[in-house]
Amino acid sequence: MSIVYQRIRFVFLLSFFGLYLSYGQIVDLNNEHPYKKVFVDTDNFGASYLDTLNQAYRKMKVDSVQFSILNDLAYYWHTRNLNTAMNFTQKGLQLTFSKNNKLWNGRFQITQGAVLLRMEKLDSAQQVLESAKEKVPESDLPFLNTQLGYVFERRGQLDKAADYALRALDLGEKLNDNKAKAMAYSDLSNLFWKQSKFESGLEYGLRSLKYFETWGITDLDYDFTLYVVGNNYLALKEYEKARSYYEHSIIIGERYGFYNNLSDVYISLVDLYTHFGDFKRASEAGRNAVKYAELLDNNFMIMRSWLAIGKMQNKRGNFTDAIEGLKKSISVATKNFGDAYYLSDAYNELSNAYAKSNDYKNAYSAFAVYDSLKSEVFTAEADQRISQLRTEFDVAQKEGTIELQQTQIKKQQIRQQLIIVITVLLLLLLILAYKAISNNSKKNRLLEKKNKEKEFLLKEIHHRVKNNLEIVSSLLSLQASQIEDPNILEAMEQSQHRVHSMGMIHQNLYLGEKLAAIEMKDYFENLTDYIIHSYGKSHQVNISLEMEKLELDVDMAIPIGLIVNELITNSLKYAFPDGRKGHIYLALNTNEDLLILEVRDNGIGMIADKLHDATGFGTHLVNLLVKQLDGKMVLVTNKGTSVSIQFQNKKAA
Repeated sequence: MSIVYQRIRFVFLLSFFGLYLSYGQIVDLNNEHPYKKVFVDTDNFGASYLDTLNQAYRKMKVDSVQFSILNDLAYYWHTRNLNTAMNFTQKGLQLTFSKNNKLWNGRFQITQGAVLLRMEKLDSAQQVLESAKEKVPESDLPFLNTQLGYVFERRGQLDKAADYALRALDLGEKLNDNKAKAMAYSDLSNLFWKQSKFESGLEYGLRSLKYFETWGITDLDYDFTLYVVGNNYLALKEYEKARSYYEHSIIIGERYGFYNNLSDVYISLVDLYTHFGDFKRASEAGRNAVKYAELLDNNFMIMRSWLAIGKMQNKRGNFTDAIEGLKKSISVATKNFGDAYYLSDAYNELSNAYAKSNDYKNAYSAFAVYDSLKSEVFTAEADQRISQLRTEFDVAQKEGTIELQQTQIKKQQIRQQLIIVITVLLLLLLILAYKAISNNSKKNRLLEKKNKEKEFLLKEIHHRVKNNLEIVSSLLSLQASQIEDPNILEAMEQSQHRVHSMGMIHQNLYLGEKLAAIEMKDYFENLTDYIIHSYGKSHQVNISLEMEKLELDVDMAIPIGLIVNELITNSLKYAFPDGRKGHIYLALNTNEDLLILEVRDNGIGMIADKLHDATGFGTHLVNLLVKQLDGKMVLVTNKGTSVSIQFQNKKAA
């Protein structure tokens, strides 16, 4: 019994000592500035900071300091329990009203709005926030607009929510308030995520984190932004990055007791672990999400927690459990719930669960509700507004864009003047046309002669370029004959092949009928024949070319030729060791506006290691050339190596 008493006494003393340290870090009654504002002046305090604030505000004699502490106490309690937060908010409203302090009464109304909207009282939240606008200074308006944006986001009016985020951002820019800008970008990241514009969502989320890090304080909103960035990474299927941001958010949430953010993160972790098929950890995350949501007493979080659990059970194939969880989710969503985004998701998952259980009647009913709710959220107007914001925000952040627009206007004016001049000239030409008819024949012959001369000159240029490249190739070959170092010798030989592949382009240009286009099938046949004979493997490796005739301009043909040279060379060098026979497949085909280059072999797959390691010059060259063509490369190394590259097809002139 004495051991139990000692343990209880030790825990009590430890808690009291932690509270004492936290009190000293936040409040010093003997200081000229007795209150170091939490998450503004300091975040160096313990987990009991709410108890510290509760004790401190009663002892303060200066009204403004007392109001500041009480307002922070009310606002940060909304991260743990909404009813407690509202009680402290009401105390602040009564106190400021009794002392006729209009400024702090307005600030307490902003806190009241933040709590009300999380209690599903969206109309009341909007009303008190609008009332506070007339009482607080401009410096408080970014935070006020952020809360109004949350109201419209919860109603599913994402376009209006984005408008308020933009107002907050504009004010942050005007006031040079990094915290305001950070919160605005965080809200935009979340809104883009809800609109499935994950690339933009990620960009704005990372921009928000940079502003938070400049600000230097890890608070509630920084914690939330980590979660939002994780969501965008999860949607983009970058799962390890998503996990990293979620874990960082959990550390901060557990340190300060941000139950709302913890519930948010655990909801997303259910989805993450479900993707990996780790249903044990997904179920544990779901239980944690529900636990923190219930501690917070927030129906919005409880609803989403059961929604995540229901979705996980659907993926797991436990459709009965899924239906039970999703029904709990929907039952929490009262008439005032407001958020059609998550509610539509719940009905969609319920419809799927019923369908998989062969209960098609209930599946149809659930799907009908989902379809109706979805149309409320994903409206054409909302999508258009969200898309427009992307451009508007970039313009607002880049002064150079304005200069570019001015330059474009000047260019447009010049074009208009040129059009006028050309129009006048055309009229003059029409007047004089009858005089020029007799000279047309002579002029046409002269133009034809000049065109032939130009064609001859262009062919001569390509011929000389080809000859010069052959000289370079010969010089490389001559130099290589004097080199004993096998690595240097190999580099010289590969450089010789590259030069030769470019020379073949210019040879085709001066021998072909067109001066700006290359027929790629014929070029590939000559190139692969040259490479395989250079390595002396014509009897060991067979190269097949399966493609139709295809013309490309020289700007595309040269980098594609170099890429093929590198890939074929790597296959010959690494894929067929010890005299092993094999086959290389090469194709360049079109698919609508895409060009698809495929090179694959049935070798041992060593080329994959080379490409993944990305240490050689050839590999670096391939990556640079793919990037130059705005291409995308996919590697498969199962039973050989397959390389597929897609890029936009630029038509030959």
